[in-house]
Amino acid sequence: MNKKLEEMSLAELWELFPIFLVEHNEQWKDWYREEESGILAMIPSGAIKRIAHVGSTAVETIWAKNIVDILVEVHAPEDLTAVEKILSENGWRCMYQGDDRISMNKGYTPSGFADRVFHLHIRLAGDNDELYFRDYLQEHPEVAEEYEGLKRSLWKKFEHDRDSYTESKTEFIKAVTERAKGEYKERYE
Repeated sequence: MNKKLEEMSLAELWELFPIFLVEHNEQWKDWYREEESGILAMIPSGAIKRIAHVGSTAVETIWAKNIVDILVEVHAPEDLTAVEKILSENGWRCMYQGDDRISMNKGYTPSGFADRVFHLHIRLAGDNDELYFRDYLQEHPEVAEEYEGLKRSLWKKFEHDRDSYTESKTEFIKAVTERAKGEYKERYE
């Protein structure tokens, strides 16, 4: 199959980019730091409030998809568009753009995953539930283990259905995030 990604159906994309989990890789921290440096070098300094490594690759004790998630919080709605434009011109692909959120990725090729794959979540400052979830998993290993078990139970069932895989984790993630926000109060305000 030699189609461009834009020409592929959802079924073709899911086949090319299946869900797969691997043991924690210490290199994910380095991949994140390199991308963080690159992003910060491209974006005007006043636009970004916070940039952080989030998602399962930021939790050292659990299996994860080999995809590093990065959260970028910007100060104002106009910063969303400015950041997206700069990153699009520098190798990132916009996957979703709403009024207050933008999702981008890098490392998806017409022949499958590149060696390094990233998901970038650009949000307005304060839209950062991922930080609370990450911290809670890092600080509560038994909950991290439970989350890993859930993910592993869904992996093969939804290997070629990313939406169902994600949806099946939502209730757990929301419950843990609410606990984390209660425990950590305004840690990321």
